[in-house]
Amino acid sequence: MQRTFDDLQLGSIELFCLAAEAGSFTAAALVAGVTPAAVSRSVSRMEERLGVRLFARTTRSVKLTDSGRRYYEECRQALAQLVEAQREVMGQQQEPSGTLRISIPTTYAHHRILPLLPAFRERFPQVKVESHISNRNIDFVGEGYDLAIRVRAIPDSGLIARQLEDAQLVMIASPDYLKRAGTPQTLDDLKNHECIQYDLPSSGRRIAWLFNDDGVQREILAEGDLSCSDDVLGGVTLAKHGAGLFQTYRFIVEKELADGSLVEILKPYGGRSRPFTLLYPQSRHVPLRLRAFIDFLIEHLPR
Repeated sequence: MQRTFDDLQLGSIELFCLAAEAGSFTAAALVAGVTPAAVSRSVSRMEERLGVRLFARTTRSVKLTDSGRRYYEECRQALAQLVEAQREVMGQQQEPSGTLRISIPTTYAHHRILPLLPAFRERFPQVKVESHISNRNIDFVGEGYDLAIRVRAIPDSGLIARQLEDAQLVMIASPDYLKRAGTPQTLDDLKNHECIQYDLPSSGRRIAWLFNDDGVQREILAEGDLSCSDDVLGGVTLAKHGAGLFQTYRFIVEKELADGSLVEILKPYGGRSRPFTLLYPQSRHVPLRLRAFIDFLIEHLPR
């Protein structure tokens, strides 16, 4: 292997990443313990060597160019791998440590992941967990996430997908609604009922309800005047207050089905499910804290 970088160039890459993250040469200099002029000279040398502009500069701020953003994403990941490799070689990673940034959809966060975090922290006290609870798709490298959980795997060759749970779906309604509107007995009866809609936040597309109909899997786009998006719990709340019928994950409404505040309907057509998938970037070096968290989830989540 030929030598590609000298010590000065590696240091320049670190200063470049600090400046990119801070959006300021002055702030990067403060963190690095050097002068703003030293950061500026270092970045200028990099730009001259690469033949591209990494920052667009004004008298008040610096901002990454498109080329600078792509270069930063790659450099950040490479530096993180170097730090993790160094820790393992030095024996500092015998116990998982550092910050773990995870992105979780709202329903799965509240009903599955967040209740497990105290036990995870008790087992691995040196790992700090930052939870981003949202249904939007995140940029792993650009936003600095280690792991995400999604209902569907994202078609990205740079991500490793591992199924966590095949979550069963259930049709629900409140006793008050069923008393007022009647209980549907077949799928054709849905057209006579108020069917609460859920729109996918990423596309605005209305999500279909899934059923088993005498061994045939069916998807039905039911009609209704009430809809919600981004948070499935909105549809559950509407159903609990008598607004209509709704399909959701059984694990969300187990308590309500047990105490009778919600009723399961159309049982002969049930049994469908959707998978929750764990996603993380492909890498030759997976941080120990990430491996520990994945193993912990596999151990504690329903299969």
